[in-house]
Amino acid sequence: MTEPTRRALLTGIAALSVAGTASTAQEGRAPKPFDFEEVERRAEELAKVAYDARVPPLPAPIAKLDYDAWRDIRFKPDKAFLGGENSPFRLQLFHVGFLYTRPVTVNLVRRGIATPIAYQSSLFDMGRTKLDKPLPVDLGFAGLRFHSYLNKPNLLDELIVFLGASYYRFLGRDQLYGLSARGLALNVEGEGAPEEFPVFREFWVTMPETNADALLVHALLDSPSVTGAFAFTVKPGDETSVAVRSTLIPRVALPSVGVAPLTSMFFIGENDRHHSDDYRPELHDSDGLQIAAGSGEWLWRPLDNPKARRISSFVDRDPKGFGLMQRDRAFESYQDLEASYGRRPSYFVEPEGGWGEGAVTLMELPTDTEVNDNIVAYWRPKQPYPAGEPVRMSYRVRARSSNSRLHTGGYVANTFLAATSASGAAKGEEAKGTLSRRFLIDFAGGELPYYLPDPSKVEVVANASRGRITATSITPNPHIGGLRAAIDITLDAADQSTDLRAFLRAGGRALSETWVYPWTAA
Repeated sequence: MTEPTRRALLTGIAALSVAGTASTAQEGRAPKPFDFEEVERRAEELAKVAYDARVPPLPAPIAKLDYDAWRDIRFKPDKAFLGGENSPFRLQLFHVGFLYTRPVTVNLVRRGIATPIAYQSSLFDMGRTKLDKPLPVDLGFAGLRFHSYLNKPNLLDELIVFLGASYYRFLGRDQLYGLSARGLALNVEGEGAPEEFPVFREFWVTMPETNADALLVHALLDSPSVTGAFAFTVKPGDETSVAVRSTLIPRVALPSVGVAPLTSMFFIGENDRHHSDDYRPELHDSDGLQIAAGSGEWLWRPLDNPKARRISSFVDRDPKGFGLMQRDRAFESYQDLEASYGRRPSYFVEPEGGWGEGAVTLMELPTDTEVNDNIVAYWRPKQPYPAGEPVRMSYRVRARSSNSRLHTGGYVANTFLAATSASGAAKGEEAKGTLSRRFLIDFAGGELPYYLPDPSKVEVVANASRGRITATSITPNPHIGGLRAAIDITLDAADQSTDLRAFLRAGGRALSETWVYPWTAA
């Protein structure tokens, strides 16, 4: 008996579904409403056949679109879906073309019945693109986006976008797009194979009720190694949240999985300016990785634009959260009148239930421009996911803003790297072939303003995985209402990398989160 083909299987699934509906109708029973379990079932069936990498060829006028021509094709706002029932949400679609050649199917779910949206060129303002004949109704779409009354009660603003592979981006109030989230990342670290990018191949949008405060979107994930069912519950607000429910069906064993991956950009910052002489002091969508460890400790890892790829792993069990954050919101830090980097959101992932053992993993890639995403953060489970065994995980992603703090302790406001004093031990050690540097870390918030009159009560607790910490000191910084810690570190010439950790303590009690930083002397 030959193995069933993908096309035959999918056709069979559809036939069985129709037959089942007809049967229940004849028996006087209503068909089973569409729900998450239906997407799970489709993912399970899809996992039984090999991944089909083929992409149907686009019609000639669409296949030759460049970026400007594709961008010129815009969905007509008056054709938006979901508005007929006075819903607070509107659905628009992206046209296929340019980089987005793999079509996705988009369905509307009304009263439990899913109906696909047929392609019509009349949904779009085609711009400069001229069509000699109608395009097929099964052409599909590149992706979808939703608008809602996010910033004003009488104005529809873009809320969330699903476009490209399994990427999605969403906004809270008074935020502008920056980093992205993904459904799943595979083999980001490139261990023996290139990174794999799973795709959302089909979406189901549930028609929201008139007074709905949240939007429900289901998606079917597919890739050579895994299939999956996803449900996204999007709740707009000051800090828009996306609750994610997922079931993964590995086609093969998955040794390197990135759960709840986030992707961002860091070019230059106050701790790293050697890449550019741009007039703008800082250029980044995110400036640090925040981790809420399962132990209760909070960690802050400033981001960097390294000279070579760098992977940092923070081993943990049942983490309480992690995220790529944009902490610096001051215009003076960026001096950019167009990009408004200070309004980019921070995304913080909050797991539901225990995630077991693993590591929050950060990958930083070198970049020579601000247009490239070069930062990825995700949860990597310790144990590989076995082939054929469903993996169920849920979490919430929040688009946090400038005025929100995740914990009540002191937080890292700035990180600076400087030369050590030209006198004393540091000078003598460098004469022997060693290298010394001083790190200045500004801590603000929490109880730290209380200690401004007498910072001698506060201790800098610092350690290094390699090298020697030769001095620490602390100075009041009234400009941030906190304290500036100085840490001098010396490395031997043959030992040029170290991992630094530091936090503030008073009376045996931690006053701040833990600052962590990898330093390569070269």
